[in-house]
Parts: sequence; C-alpha cells; structure tokens
Amino acid sequence: MGALFLMIITFLGYLLMYKLYGRFLGKKIFELSSTNIVPSVAQNDGVDFVPTEKEVIFGHHFTSIAGTGPIVGPAIGIIWGWVPAMIWIFFGSIFMGAVHDLGTLVISLRNEGKSLSEYTAKYISTRTKMIFFAIIFLELWLVIAIFGLVIAVIFKMYPAAVFPVWFEIPIAVTVGILIYKKGWKPLTTGIGAMIIMYVTVALGYFWQFEMPEIFGIPATGIWTIILLIYAYIASILPVTALLQPRDYINSHQLIVAMILLIAGVIAAAFTKDLTIVAPAFSLSPKDAPSMFPFLFITIACGAISGFHSLVSSGTSSKQVKCEQDALFVGYGSMLLEGALATLVVIAVAAGIGLSHNGLTGVEAWNSQYSSWSTTQGLGAQITAFVIGSANMISALKIPEYIAITVMGVFVASFASTTLDTATRIQRYVVTEIFTGLQLKFLTGKHVCTSIVVISAALLAFVTGADGKGALKLWPLFGAINQALAALALLVVSLYLKQKGKYKYLVTLIPAVLMTAITIYATILNEITFINSDFYLLAVINTIILFIVLWITVEAAITFNKK
Repeated sequence: MGALFLMIITFLGYLLMYKLYGRFLGKKIFELSSTNIVPSVAQNDGVDFVPTEKEVIFGHHFTSIAGTGPIVGPAIGIIWGWVPAMIWIFFGSIFMGAVHDLGTLVISLRNEGKSLSEYTAKYISTRTKMIFFAIIFLELWLVIAIFGLVIAVIFKMYPAAVFPVWFEIPIAVTVGILIYKKGWKPLTTGIGAMIIMYVTVALGYFWQFEMPEIFGIPATGIWTIILLIYAYIASILPVTALLQPRDYINSHQLIVAMILLIAGVIAAAFTKDLTIVAPAFSLSPKDAPSMFPFLFITIACGAISGFHSLVSSGTSSKQVKCEQDALFVGYGSMLLEGALATLVVIAVAAGIGLSHNGLTGVEAWNSQYSSWSTTQGLGAQITAFVIGSANMISALKIPEYIAITVMGVFVASFASTTLDTATRIQRYVVTEIFTGLQLKFLTGKHVCTSIVVISAALLAFVTGADGKGALKLWPLFGAINQALAALALLVVSLYLKQKGKYKYLVTLIPAVLMTAITIYATILNEITFINSDFYLLAVINTIILFIVLWITVEAAITFNKK
C-alpha cells in the first residue's frame, strides 16, 4: 500500500467516525446538553476554573494529551510491522481512546470538575480512592521527570530549537493578555502569534544555543533543572496567563506542522517515489518482546492512553464552558492524535526510506530498525520521526535544515505543554491527598507544587547529575499508563450502567480488553525483571499488578450489585 493512499483512507475514516460514532456517543450514550451547568461556570475562580471557548480549550487539551507520546510510541511500535501498528492506532483511537477521553471528561464535568480518583470513590468504593491516588501519583511523577529530560535531549540534539521554544513563553503571555484583558478574537490572535512563532523558528537556525557543562553538571542536567523551575512557575499561575494561551499557540503550530507533513506526503509521493519500506508484518524482530501484548503497551498515545484521563478530569473539565463542547474537545482531540500518529507511522515507515545514514529504501529503514535495541533511547526514537518527516517536507522545496528545525521545535513544544499540564495536575492530586488526610495546612498551591517539583527532581537526579534517573523506572511506564486507561474505562462503565439499558457496553468491552492486556503485560514484565535481577522494578511492578487486580475486583463487585 502506498503512503499517500494510507493517509487518505485513514483520514477519511477519522472524519467519518467523528460524524457517526462520535455524535452517537454524544447524543445517545452521554446525552450531552447545553443546559447542564459546568464546573468552569459554577466554580469560576479565574485561576483553575475558567470558562473557555471550545477552540482554545481544544488547543490546551490536545497539546497536553499529545506530548511526544504519539511520536515515540509509533516510532518504536513500527518494528512489529506497519500493518499491526496502523490497525491498533486506527481502531484503538476510534473505539477505545476517544471513548475513554470523552467519558472521563464528561464524568468530571458532572462531578464538580473533580479528578478521576475522587469520582472513583463515588462509583466504585471509598476503599479504591487512595489506591487510585497511588497509581496516578506514580504515573505523573514519571511523566514530569521524564518529559523534562525529553526536552533537554531535544535541545541537545537540535540547538536550533532552543530559541523558538523559549520565545513561546512571552508570545503566550502576550496572547493571554490580548484575549482576556483586551478582548481580542482568539482565532486572529492565535494566527498572528503562530506567524511570529514560525519567524522565531527560522531565526533559531541562525541563533543556535548549546548549553555548556556548568559546575560539573552536564547540559541535560542543567536543562532539566531549568525546566522543572519553569514547570513550577507555570503550574501556579492562572491558566489564562500562560498554560492555556501557550497550548492554544501550540495547537496552531501543530496544524501547520501537520499541513506540512500532509503536503510533504503528497509531494514526495509524486516527486520522490514515496513508498513504504518497512515490513507489513514482523512478528519476531531481533531481541524484541512478543507483539502481543507489547504492541498495545508501546503504542499508547495515538490509540489509548491513561494519561489522557488525568488531563480530561484534571484541567480540561475545569475550563470547558458548555457540556456539548466535550465531544469536540474529548473525542475530537483523540481522533486528531490518531491522525498525528498515522503521519508518524508514514514518516518512519516511508519517509525514512528516502534518505537516512547515507542509505535509501529498505537499507535505510534497516539501519534504524535492525533490532529492538536500535529503537531504544529517546534520541533514536525522535531521530526516526524528525528525519523521516524532514525528508518528506523537503519535497516541498523547503530546505532540509529548516524542516528539521521545524520538527525539532514541534516535538519540544509538545513535550513542554505536557510538562506544564502534568505538573499542574499533580498539584491537584497532592492537594486532594492532603485534603483527604485532613492536613489542610499542606494544601496551599506553593506547598503542593514544591512537593511535586522536588519529588520529580529527586527522581531525575537519583542516578547522577545528567538528570536521567527517571529512565530507571521508565520500563514501568507503559504498563502503568495502560493500567490507568483500563481502570478509567471501568469507572466510566459503572457510571453508564446507572443510566440504564446497555450504554455501558461502549466502555465495558474496551475496559475488559485493556485490563486483560495490561495484566498479561505486567506478568511478563515481572518475569523479565526478576530474570534480569531488576528487583526494584520487580517490586514496583508487583504493586502495580496488585492495584489493577484490586480495583478490577472492586469494580466487578460493584457492577454486579447495581
């Protein structure tokens, strides 16, 4: 199958399913209504709860859930073949991921904007609340520590991305002032900001910055420290001051980047003979784990990701100003992420074959994907996407160095929005934990944010000054993330069961599948960790398995009672 044909077919499928299945979910399953008062209106405080136009909140939600997930996951998962990767991305995003995101957003909207762990107590049992807190805290702890490193690695690999990524901050602050203080139109303001943003991308090539080693701390360590300080500041400011406008700008940046990629696929298909050089199926790649269940764990964002439920119930539910907007924000964002993941598959399955390491065709692909080990490491995963994308975009007569800079900024910007949002959500989680423990004096935003950032810093630097400590626990992330997705779907199923009929089947079937996949993957991980003498990972993995089994049993008991 040609890359161009694959793109056209899948994109038409996403549009069609949004119109058909998405609207079915909104009208028949969740019964979205504009008359229901949402938390952003009822609890408007100008800081966390702020009624927001759906285009703006869409930008925040999408850029927060995307991050580097729909890039890194498919860039690794392609090793099992592009057909299994695309089947999982396409059907997973439509029938599992988007339903998961929409469901967790709607429940939070109807429960005062409370987090997933809070309404878990309502729909399953109070016993599960603190257990849910544990897995959520662990996931966000890893995300904050690792995404600081991701951005640091990108800055080291692509120094031309440093200036435009940091210049986004004053641009975003200005956009926030113009929209919320001066009353400017969000669309025209966002487009103007995006134009300025792309000017800085061009300037970034000429104003490259390479962080030196300072006091014996490597560049990645210095960047990680700076980024965690930034995350602290961004997470305590009102959402309209930085978080929301920056995400809105990044959503425009994404649209331009995706347009460039789409145009690049079309141009390369006619001028460079763009063909898929990756194998359709590769059931036993060298040194790789089995495709089942690990394809479904490796490709999370782009198909289904538990982290999305934290964004839906953490920040987005506090900003949606009309319940009917939830379909566009929750379901629509996930389908757009599926489209992005599709472009990533095309970039690493076809684009990389145009030129890589002085090779072309299958040889170029094999140089990147000769074994499981060659796909590991943040640098390898990001490089595969950036080079493949730049090869296609260069068919538009755009200089390759500009294309590489654009893609580098694109990846770093998305990672930074996830870092911002994850830090803010973790602050909410810590606040809820202390509130539940009756420790009111520890619930202030500065205290909670300090705990969040310091704990992430401790993880990042536990192995040394390079800030790569989180990589020690990263093998656990896939299972944690998909476990959270499975458990969130169980909660949504219990909510829908209260609504009568068989509405719950749209989430219960995906919940059962994800629970089975997660438990199987966790058991296989346990065997691997023990055989490799990774006892810390084995202990934490056992705890994760216990949490999944506990909540699943609790949910099953509750389900049969109602």
